[in-house]
Amino acid sequence: MAALIDAAIDATLPPAAAPAPDEADARLIAGRGTPESAWRQSSWLQALPEAAPEALLGDARRLVVVAPHPDDEVLGAGGLIALAAARGLPVWVLALTDGERCYPALPEASHAALAQARRAELHRALARLGVGSGGVEHLRLPDGGLQAEGAALALRIHRLLRPHDLVLTTWRRDGHPDHEAAAAAVADAAGCSGCRRMEFPVWGWHWARPDGRDLPVADMRRLPLDRATRARKLWALRAFASQLGRGPAMPAAAEPILPAWVLARFRRDFETFVL
Repeated sequence: MAALIDAAIDATLPPAAAPAPDEADARLIAGRGTPESAWRQSSWLQALPEAAPEALLGDARRLVVVAPHPDDEVLGAGGLIALAAARGLPVWVLALTDGERCYPALPEASHAALAQARRAELHRALARLGVGSGGVEHLRLPDGGLQAEGAALALRIHRLLRPHDLVLTTWRRDGHPDHEAAAAAVADAAGCSGCRRMEFPVWGWHWARPDGRDLPVADMRRLPLDRATRARKLWALRAFASQLGRGPAMPAAAEPILPAWVLARFRRDFETFVL
């Protein structure tokens, strides 16, 4: 933990090395990416070992989900959240940012209203998954700025964790800078806290190739979702009106963040976790 504190206050530390150009280019989130139809035909994805909720949750006394932006937690782990809540396991979501800059065309003055809308959407979504009103905390860090938080973010997360937490967050190579910064911070914080952690892809399904060469296949497991759990997850996803192209926070003529072709990757009857 001392190393984290030193890093958080030492302004002389050199910045982390940037990924090699070819690696960064391979993970661009652009266009429509890999279609869900290609993932449905992916033999390795269909053959992934299955894990029951009890196996994933293990002896955890609390499920903590660290979300870079409101909606990441439901997209990647809404089913597991619902299953944990149904089993009486306390669920707590830490929203690092409010995702207020998801629509770049919005004027600066509109970001505060969008942040408020996204916070409300997250609370509504979690309620639909069975998580109580006290199950979320908002750090309100700058959207798009998590990499700049560095070790200070890991320290803040560490202070909120307990030794028997299971911590979920986005995949460390997800392709979105905020997602990767969250994963790095959680890895440090969970390691110092003695917590078990897992990751889930969100934008990795967009840029990765369906043959599996870009994903950590050996460390991945499928969580089957029964009909009721899947329906609850889809109901929760509908709470994010600002991302689906509905509601007053959606700018006119803007492409929604979660159009149908993106949502298709998260309407599956299973979720995928990196152990």
